[in-house]
Amino acid sequence: MTEQLDSSGRLRHLLALEGLPRAALLRLLDRAQALRADAYAGSALRGTLAGKAVCNLFFEPSTRTRSSFQLAATRLGADTLNFDASTSSTKKGETAADTLRTLQAMGVHGFVVRHSEDGAVAALAQAAGAGTALVNAGDGRHAHPTQGLLDMLTLRQAKGPDFARLKVLIVGDVRHSRVARSDLHALRTLGAAEIRICGPQALLPDAATLAGCAVTQDLDAALDGVDAVMMLRLQRERMQQGLVASLQDYHRDYGLTVARLRRAAPDAVVLHPGPMNRGVEIDDAVADGPQSRVLAQVANGVAVRMAVLEELLG
Repeated sequence: MTEQLDSSGRLRHLLALEGLPRAALLRLLDRAQALRADAYAGSALRGTLAGKAVCNLFFEPSTRTRSSFQLAATRLGADTLNFDASTSSTKKGETAADTLRTLQAMGVHGFVVRHSEDGAVAALAQAAGAGTALVNAGDGRHAHPTQGLLDMLTLRQAKGPDFARLKVLIVGDVRHSRVARSDLHALRTLGAAEIRICGPQALLPDAATLAGCAVTQDLDAALDGVDAVMMLRLQRERMQQGLVASLQDYHRDYGLTVARLRRAAPDAVVLHPGPMNRGVEIDDAVADGPQSRVLAQVANGVAVRMAVLEELLG
């Protein structure tokens, strides 16, 4: 992977949370927490990236990530471009690298990239010129580092900074989830006391991804006493037919209901990266209930992405 840090420990790119030093991860979380007020409104930081341009280079659809990166760049005063692959020259055969170089030649030196292929963003980072910074906004099943950061920020706000006390459960389609992989790297780096994984055998990844985790197919047992439950979307667009018998069966075995949530610690919190398949992996009463932190995750996304852009381009 392209080196993410320079010799002084400053971010050059943010491609994955795997291998990111604990100090760098904590620095981004601390800065994001400090930026929360400016993330919601205001123009106090508009001079931070004034005169710089940030392009959302998205080859896959997105609502939350794309919108929050655009807001983050705007709050910091950057000029923003939104690239739509469906109406671009990529439809005429232009490569992603040539697209990046073309925009780079126009003076764009910050790129937020989403792509369907594992490792595509790291490959673009190698093709980028000096002084150009890339942020991985999700590549295939590989990584989604800013989602991992905002999940950790949401957990820290709810549970405090000492992850060594936390039992965290991740439920669902881990095999196809770049979010789960980034969350796992972050939880390990922050020293979570226990990481549990629960999902159908067909939707679990390789053993290396699950290293150090307690794995089970029994959701009721997995929920016992946990401090946080991180539900995952069933990614039907990425999976082969037959991995799930039916949505009804999946909900019966792995859907989070109010009754099931009672098995967790009384003050347990529920996270979901969205978009949610309500009635499949999570019930309305949980998604909209008092233990849900789903909207807090969305709100934290702007602050986290401001912190990342500020460090890369500020």
